[in-house]
Amino acid sequence: MPHSISKLNYRIIFHLMGLLLLVNGGFIMLSSIVSFVYDDGVGLQMIYSGLTVLAVGTALMLLTRKYSKEMQKREGYLIVTFGWIIMSLAGTLPYVFTGAIPGFTNAFFETMSGYTTTGASILNDIESLPKGVLFWRSVTHWIGGMGIIVLAIAILPLLGIGGMQLFAAEAPGPGGDKLHPRITDTAKRLWIIYVGYTVAETVLLKIAGMDFFDAINHSLSTLSTGGFSTKNASVAFWNDRPMIQYIIMVFMFLAGTNFVLSYFAFKTKFSKIFRDEEFKLYGILIFALTVVAAAFIYFSADPSASGVDHPMVWGEFESAVRHGLFQVLAIVTTTGFVSADYTLWTPFLTIFFFGLMFLGGSSGSTAGGVKIVRHLIMIKNGIIEFRRTLHPNAILPVRYNNRAVQQPIVFNILAFFILYMLSFIVGVLVFSWLGLDFDTALGGAASTLGNVGPALGDLGPTSNYAGLPTAAKWWSTFLMLIGRLELFTVLILLTPFFWRNR
Repeated sequence: MPHSISKLNYRIIFHLMGLLLLVNGGFIMLSSIVSFVYDDGVGLQMIYSGLTVLAVGTALMLLTRKYSKEMQKREGYLIVTFGWIIMSLAGTLPYVFTGAIPGFTNAFFETMSGYTTTGASILNDIESLPKGVLFWRSVTHWIGGMGIIVLAIAILPLLGIGGMQLFAAEAPGPGGDKLHPRITDTAKRLWIIYVGYTVAETVLLKIAGMDFFDAINHSLSTLSTGGFSTKNASVAFWNDRPMIQYIIMVFMFLAGTNFVLSYFAFKTKFSKIFRDEEFKLYGILIFALTVVAAAFIYFSADPSASGVDHPMVWGEFESAVRHGLFQVLAIVTTTGFVSADYTLWTPFLTIFFFGLMFLGGSSGSTAGGVKIVRHLIMIKNGIIEFRRTLHPNAILPVRYNNRAVQQPIVFNILAFFILYMLSFIVGVLVFSWLGLDFDTALGGAASTLGNVGPALGDLGPTSNYAGLPTAAKWWSTFLMLIGRLELFTVLILLTPFFWRNR
């Protein structure tokens, strides 16, 4: 019997697209206020772009106001994927209307990099941009970091719609802890923590010596694990102010940690934090990797190879530890800030940081990458496979946090990793086909897929993506998108059975 095309609830999809555009337009209007406060000369253009987005969003909501509230998983996947694309398309308007970024391809690249919290940029002179545009650039990180769909979940009850399908599509990782039985309350609690951390970091950075504008922009980028900076040299601009870098490191660590654990900390349920296997491995890895990086910086790195305007203080133990820890956190949490050009240190450290791009932060965090919990379960499953060869009849489940992990979850994680590596290989091949050299193609694929930002070769920490061919920029945005939405959410739309009746 031939398969027929399943009837999708298109009205609710477009209705929620309109809602997301209204959120987007609101943040653009907020950025226009920044333009007027700093008198950067593009306030009116920012308002025009915001009003355009608000008008389209309002029109979509009005045209689809008579919609069915029934929403299944397939609608959820479509809303998440196309919501991200629509938001990115709308997010280009401030760049286009102000002329801050020439060309639609470049504007879309910068916007997708923002929403996916990749932090890769095509801008050669960041500091020359108007303040309102710079703020909007950082805001795209902040919105994307926690997930524009999670934000929508907090609003959906106003429309009488449940949000579980959207939450599953936005956060398909194996972590399943909830703060509250109702998904809406979970989203609200996560947003309160997210906003609280952002405010706290802004205040601390201001006290440490940053001006307020730089402080709030770097807070928006840090908590989202994004990496956009207001300075051409990134955080290396403050290499002479270690306290600024230490503050950013603390919040990078927190942003790469499961936000549910932050909630437990505020509720003084510390035992749940220290019993969490992913958190323990995350902390151990950060410590061990920092020891390795700091040792090589201290004993082996070339003192003249800082690659930034404000060089590191070479030969000092504190400086080696600080920059080692900073770059380890920046890559593992996929924040992508730069304190120095690690590709100029030693060949070992270049490969070392390249490998860290495949690690990722914790599940339930704003970090990208494969995620620590997936690595942990794969390692445990591998060890059990060795034991099964000796005891083929034994029942040996994979255990995580003292609970048996169901086999479908293990299979899902293994499938994800295989698909991730295949996506990386295809990414490298396409970049090579488009004319990139080996190092650049390798680093570019790993960085965009993992939402890291800085890469290798011509895309190194002190370079940018401006020199990529146009086709390579579009390929990069695709890798950013599938990496941010953890592959399945986007790639399932490309399968024929997604569009058939079950």
